[in-house]
Amino acid sequence: MKDKLMNGMQRFAKAMFIPVLILPIAGLLIAIGNLFTNARLIELLPFLDNPITMGFGSILSGSLVSILTNLGLIFCVGIAVGLSNKKKAEAGFTALLGFLVFIYAMNNFLSFNEMLVDPASLQGTGQSMVLGVQVLDMGVFLGIILGVVVALVHNKFAEIEFDNAFQIYGGSRFVFIVLIPIVVIFAILMSYIWPVVQSGIDATGSFINQTGNFGLFLYGTLERLLIPTGLHHLVYTPFLYTSLGGVAEVGGEVFEGARNIYFAEIANPSGGLLNQSVIWDARGISKMFGLLGACLAMYHTAKPENKARAKAILIPAVFTSFVAGVTEPIEFSFMFIAPVLFVIHSVFSGFSMVVLNLLNVRAIGPNGFIDFLLYNVPLGFERTRWPIFILVGIAFFIIYYLTFRFLITKFKFKTIGREDSVQDTKLYSKKDYQAAKSGQLVETVTGDREAETGSAPVIVQALGGPENIDTITNCYTRLRLTLKDPALVDEQTLRTDTGASGVIVKDQNVQVVYGLQVNSVRRSVEKYLGPDSEE
Repeated sequence: MKDKLMNGMQRFAKAMFIPVLILPIAGLLIAIGNLFTNARLIELLPFLDNPITMGFGSILSGSLVSILTNLGLIFCVGIAVGLSNKKKAEAGFTALLGFLVFIYAMNNFLSFNEMLVDPASLQGTGQSMVLGVQVLDMGVFLGIILGVVVALVHNKFAEIEFDNAFQIYGGSRFVFIVLIPIVVIFAILMSYIWPVVQSGIDATGSFINQTGNFGLFLYGTLERLLIPTGLHHLVYTPFLYTSLGGVAEVGGEVFEGARNIYFAEIANPSGGLLNQSVIWDARGISKMFGLLGACLAMYHTAKPENKARAKAILIPAVFTSFVAGVTEPIEFSFMFIAPVLFVIHSVFSGFSMVVLNLLNVRAIGPNGFIDFLLYNVPLGFERTRWPIFILVGIAFFIIYYLTFRFLITKFKFKTIGREDSVQDTKLYSKKDYQAAKSGQLVETVTGDREAETGSAPVIVQALGGPENIDTITNCYTRLRLTLKDPALVDEQTLRTDTGASGVIVKDQNVQVVYGLQVNSVRRSVEKYLGPDSEE
């Protein structure tokens, strides 16, 4: 039962990537739009003071805020697509239809039972407008729950076909037929159940706020500590997109969740200091500064004969961590050989967020330095206090460096460059890393299928062969697969011959960490397996 639950949670975490990874793009575009209307920047660059650029900035920011007000629909479609086994496009379309049926069913039921409040004063009533329809304010939870329901129904009935005159009712049409009564009943039940659930969520949010910095410390620590399981997204997502992360009124409209609030504040240039909830998305401080100190410590403690090789591994990993916030290649470099270092890194990550909160820093720092600059510099010191974020980051760079260097030398941890075998260090050579990063895993200018798929044959064989692979997807840094027999996985080959930073096997779920080049890896494997693998 425990394994089955973990299996389901890992699949759900994987499905969450579809909506979660697209939302920061919207945020960055909102920040870019804000650049064109930023008063301080216009003073420095007077040519921006014209109706064309200012109008473009206003339209860009204003239009993308609509994404934040429709997260339920976005999560519903994204999760349904992520959890569906086949016919993903049809699953997404069905999810859209199911979402529309739900909100209209709930609205009609609430209206029939005279449970709707005055639409002119919705704030604080537990009801809101969704796509112009007044319903209970379930926020992103509606999308998550409904997306799971649609995926379950789709996976069970999507391949059912009928003969003769009933042919047109098979496949995705039959899924929708089955889904309609389920969604309608679900809407009626939620009309009574959700107010109770919302009370529980509000109580949880109040408890977290009351625990203050201790709760923030646990949040920051767990968000890193769960990296090996791939479930860390389940820690931060509720705080970023639901009322657990705060509720605030911006520009006359109410937003829930830390990320939704600060995105709306970015698009509102007349605002003051950012809402305190932004601290839930300050997770990037350990990515931009802490792990740099850890890597410098690993380099300085490497054996003299291995320093060049260690540098070749660490420099690209440090660059991607600092610039883009992709940390897994670094974390997996010491996770398996010295887990205590990973635990300390997780604790420092939580502690650094507490320090930022104590200093009242409101800087936006979810990932790497590029995001950090785009978000915070245009907003200015008055709204974010971003220079203090950097000063705290430098302090933790030093703390990481001194702590990691002491522990590595004291306990003789075999971190990068300290391995007993020279061959072990070669596994992470610069040549191997750059080959994967530059996309040589997918060479398209060739007529030979083996050349086109690069290292895919090695990857597939190390996973037990084509017949052992059921599904293959990827998240930001990991190849995520379900296998018939995980015992056939050859972890050593994946690390040695394909440049994987880590391999995680849990029941039928297997995750292989490749870093930023994971998209190229997935495409090459899919090309090698043939078109059937891409359904």
